[in-house]
Amino acid sequence: MRGTAPGGALAVNIEITSVNVQRGDVIQIGGQPCRVADLVQLPAGAKRLFFETGEALTMHAQSRLIALRVMRKW
Repeated sequence: MRGTAPGGALAVNIEITSVNVQRGDVIQIGGQPCRVADLVQLPAGAKRLFFETGEALTMHAQSRLIALRVMRKW
C-alpha cells in the first residue's frame, strides 16, 4: 500500500527485521499503531524497540513485521 502523507511525503508498507528497522517506522500492535522512537541493539542480532507511547518490543533476529515507513521527497 502506498499513500501520500502530509507535506508531500510518501508512505509505504514494508517488511522490517531487526536489521533494517528505523526510528519513525510505524508498527501496528494489537490494532494500535505505534511509532518507533528509539532502538537499542541487543545480543544475537536482536533489537529492543521503544515506542512514543512508552511501550517496548524486542525483535529477535528472525522476527519479521510489516511497518509503515514515511519516505520524504527531497
